[in-house]
Amino acid sequence: MPLRVDEILIICRGIVQLFTIQQDGSETLLGLAGPSMPVGLPLTTVDPYWATALTDVDVLSLPMAEIEGSSVLMAGMFRNVTLRMQQAEAWLALSGKRLVADRLKHFLLMLAKDFGHVEPSGIRIPIRLTHHQLATAIGTTRVTVTRLLKDFKTEGWLTIDQRQMVLQLDPRFPANQLLNPMTRR
Repeated sequence: MPLRVDEILIICRGIVQLFTIQQDGSETLLGLAGPSMPVGLPLTTVDPYWATALTDVDVLSLPMAEIEGSSVLMAGMFRNVTLRMQQAEAWLALSGKRLVADRLKHFLLMLAKDFGHVEPSGIRIPIRLTHHQLATAIGTTRVTVTRLLKDFKTEGWLTIDQRQMVLQLDPRFPANQLLNPMTRR
């Protein structure tokens, strides 16, 4: 997705991956943005910074000058900029978990909270991330993620349905409590 220094993109539909490329050529996943979330170069100091659609996406392009000149637009964006900031801090806190299994499990729970859909079978994460993308998000290798996902399936905590992950949560805790109010379906 093309990003410009003088505009913000508001995600209207779909999910966008935000990432950077390190000097060694490896990618670092910085975040995921869904409906109503703003993305763009004016919101970051990371360079290089890219946005790639993970699903079919519709976006609204807003020039920074228009946003800065409208208190209504600024107020409307505030809640969603706050959600992106909270997500970024949660991803940073994730890096402090010592065990890789804990990092991956916590990351999947964060995806479920931000983008999940409650179903009778559990919480479906409607994002298809590769094992490599999951690995870069939590700071480990693809091989380790593959092994841990297999372990999670064996434990019964995770299933794969139509190439999407479904988390099996403890039935004593309603799944809706986990989800972000903006993504509940």
